[in-house]
Amino acid sequence: MPAPVRPLTPVGFMFFSLLAVSAAAETVTVTSPDGRNAVTIDSAQLTWSLARDGKRIIEPSPLGLKLDIGTIGRGARLVGQQQTTVNDTYEIVLGKARSAPDHYRQLALTFDASAALKFQLLVRAYDNGVALRYVVPEQPGVKALNVKAEDTQFNFARDYDCWGANMGRFDTSFEAEYDQVKASKIRNFHNVIAPLVCKTGAGNTTFAIAESDVKDYPGFFLSGRGDAGLGVGVTLPPRFDNDRDFRSRKSVSASVQFKGDGFRTPWRVVMLGDAPGDLAASALIPSLAAPSRIADTSWIRPGKTSWDWWNDWAVNIPNAGVNTATYRAFVDFSKEMKLDDILIDEGWSVGSDIEPNPQADVTRARPEMDMPALMQYARARNVGVWLWVQWHQLDRQMDAAFKQYAAWGVKGVKVDFMNRNDQEMVDWYHKVLAKAAEYKLMVNLHGAYPPDGLNRTWPNYITQEGVLGAENNKWSARITATHNVTLPFTRMILGPMDYTPGGFRNAAPASFVARNHEPMVLTTRGQAVAMYVVYDSPLQMVSDAPAAYKNADGTWADGAQFIQQVPTTWDETRILAGDIGQYIVSARRKGNTWYLGAMTNEAARTVKVPLAFLGRGSFTAQVLEDGKDASHLRSSTRQVTAGQSLTLKLAPSGGAVAVITQ
Repeated sequence: MPAPVRPLTPVGFMFFSLLAVSAAAETVTVTSPDGRNAVTIDSAQLTWSLARDGKRIIEPSPLGLKLDIGTIGRGARLVGQQQTTVNDTYEIVLGKARSAPDHYRQLALTFDASAALKFQLLVRAYDNGVALRYVVPEQPGVKALNVKAEDTQFNFARDYDCWGANMGRFDTSFEAEYDQVKASKIRNFHNVIAPLVCKTGAGNTTFAIAESDVKDYPGFFLSGRGDAGLGVGVTLPPRFDNDRDFRSRKSVSASVQFKGDGFRTPWRVVMLGDAPGDLAASALIPSLAAPSRIADTSWIRPGKTSWDWWNDWAVNIPNAGVNTATYRAFVDFSKEMKLDDILIDEGWSVGSDIEPNPQADVTRARPEMDMPALMQYARARNVGVWLWVQWHQLDRQMDAAFKQYAAWGVKGVKVDFMNRNDQEMVDWYHKVLAKAAEYKLMVNLHGAYPPDGLNRTWPNYITQEGVLGAENNKWSARITATHNVTLPFTRMILGPMDYTPGGFRNAAPASFVARNHEPMVLTTRGQAVAMYVVYDSPLQMVSDAPAAYKNADGTWADGAQFIQQVPTTWDETRILAGDIGQYIVSARRKGNTWYLGAMTNEAARTVKVPLAFLGRGSFTAQVLEDGKDASHLRSSTRQVTAGQSLTLKLAPSGGAVAVITQ
């Protein structure tokens, strides 16, 4: 249960200035530190609007909550307001940079919705976006608070070109293409997941609607406004008191239930940038989340891991499958490939299943798996071990399971098939991450709802799915180059994604065949290696079979050695060029070394990458570009300076990487 939400005063800040102004004003505006973003609140109508550089992006849009004790909305009376300014930075444990700015202006507006219902509206304006949330404090004499609906809307100033993933239903794995759609085609019966990314038409200005700091509350979906006009509104999934009710679809009347000690909603966020790439480089979502709950994070480490499931346990030993010998072979491969870990997927434990299976025991390995011996073998070779587990089965035995995993020396857990974001499931995320932290276990959640900054609050939550990733190559042709270069500007702007790259059986579309064993990918080797630079994930899969990374003569295949050397967390990230669904060029710095990754859609492309970020002096660029066919790369070494551009040639569905050192 959350701590009581009592005070109607701004939070204390390390650096702040306080401005008290008249409570009688009907409109009040808060602007970003650079003055470009402005949020205006009409307190009489309880609406909000957003402008960037003086041009309206969000027209006046309703705000409000429907509670069982009353309604927050139009007619509320403004009784106080305060403005604060924060200029700070915070350290990132694992991610796209070592630190992020936390620089904003906040407006705290206090309202009486009725004689018995008081609330506060918090509004923040950052240089890279804006956010707002409701705070409902403890109400005297009220023992319980239920939210029946949330009325937050985003009314668009024009018919924007948008990219969104419509799930259509509330029980979902949150995996889909982010299709391009006119705002006017987003229907009131759609359930679009975060983020909804739109271009304003003013230059390359791009915004994205998302949420952050979701706790004791459901995640949201976005639905069209129907006949009311352009834009979207927040839709909350129904609440289920327990998983049995969820599986039988027996929901309760309210979406959110609380005791009477008050609550905060998540931040409703509009990310902003002058180009789509600004969103990909942004850290706004974690910046809005609660700070780390883990004091000592020294045990939380990034890495790359081999993985059995995608390649169908394709190691070159007799009777390969879920047994000790197979995973010893994967340990050997990880050691040779200079990977940090192995991931043991579904099937290792007694009764392991993708279904709940109440007879399962996730504390015991099946007879074919000698877990202590395997752990000793891996430990002797300095290779870590991750274990897959189905979430129902883990929930039933969480303390015992994590205690056993810690005793074995397991490094982390991949938890799967949650497939929902109602209030109960959101609470479960916080529960499992807190418990894993007690045992110093890192976590990768699959079947997971979109990132909301939780990896800042629980930095042991190092990656997650909630992305239509490479696993789909096993049964479909959906993972196209266009999809791959849409993800960095959509799903990835929220947080790390376990796309599971590393497919080295590269095929042109005409020769692609979906298959479970030794699956193919629809993109080139150049794009395969570029994903390790472009895609954010502190834990990166090296998904193909060990043999895929070797030539017939035993030498490393093109690109394998690059995977061995590329980091998975960064000191700095810049998106140098690109557009949604077209192409992207990312630059990442680790120490004094820069890594470039470029990916294109089905169109061949020559990109000139300006190198002004390098600084003074001469540098050496080691380049890998698409080669003679989809499975080969062409390597070259070039001397470059900050005043030059680096030209990269990308084949259709292709890519390139460069490592730049001084």
